[in-house]
Amino acid sequence: MHTVWKGAISFGLVHVPVKMFSATEDKDISLRYIHKECGSPLSYVRKCPVCEKEVAWEEIGKGYEYEKGKFVLFDKEELDQLTEESSKSITILDFVDLTEIDPIYFQKTYYLSPDQAGTNAYRLLMEAMRQTGKIGIAKISIRSKSSLAAIRVLADCLAIETIYYPDEVRPVSQVPGLPEPGIVNDKELDMAKLLISQLSTPFEPAKYTDDYRQRMLDLITHKIAGEEFHIAPARQENNVIDLMAALQASIEAVQHIPSDPGPSLSGTGTGAGKKPRAAAAAGKKKPAQAKASGAPAPEPGVPAVNEATGPIPVIAPKPKRRAAKSKVTGA
Repeated sequence: MHTVWKGAISFGLVHVPVKMFSATEDKDISLRYIHKECGSPLSYVRKCPVCEKEVAWEEIGKGYEYEKGKFVLFDKEELDQLTEESSKSITILDFVDLTEIDPIYFQKTYYLSPDQAGTNAYRLLMEAMRQTGKIGIAKISIRSKSSLAAIRVLADCLAIETIYYPDEVRPVSQVPGLPEPGIVNDKELDMAKLLISQLSTPFEPAKYTDDYRQRMLDLITHKIAGEEFHIAPARQENNVIDLMAALQASIEAVQHIPSDPGPSLSGTGTGAGKKPRAAAAAGKKKPAQAKASGAPAPEPGVPAVNEATGPIPVIAPKPKRRAAKSKVTGA
């Protein structure tokens, strides 16, 4: 893993030297803009609209637009001074219960490991937090941005999750079109609660997959092989008019699903032995997706073959190294 930050956790007079690593990665498939006429990728040019010339990085500064067309300018040294003191320290302000924090506040998760001679202090803080069941609320500065953070124990590691400041979370009152408080039909409510009960299962993240990304990878593989790839049109959804009928049909559909559908792709069950029909149908590729020549589609796990170029490698998404952009000034 790439180190994105180095510093120390501070609580009271105790300092725990740590290194920070990004706990997540973005696996979105990046598509570039291409000039259709010649097939060349387009590049972004930093051009001044007044001087009408390309501007080099060393000629670029930063500014804040306080009025239309009017800016106050900042030197790099001025900006560095604002974060110099806070960029090397994670200061724990309070210890709270994790259940007291609404998920809307969470941003991004990082792992923390002990640095230099901080192993004993790291182990001490982790065990104390584990036994008390508390998490630490701290302040941290990452990439010149000050943020609140929650430090918690994750397995045998300390994890830190940046969280929004309260004034960065928009109030619910700003959401347009919310329904007015009213009375809910008791029978419909009972049916809805029964449906929720039927679909309730322990959370198993391994069974959830990115279907769009897999379809994109299939499309890329077929295009490399010079094959056509047809995607079946989506089924038209009808507006729900009769809530009771829709709830009843949903409950019957869940009850008719076999109790043992067999092992899932991830090697784990659904927790309740139920598997939504839509999810099962999504995993089956329609005949229209076979290559245009009429030959059978390749078996899962077997690379496609192009008669002219040979086997086509299985395409895997390249993880975006966003962590490399998360370096803190002075880290």
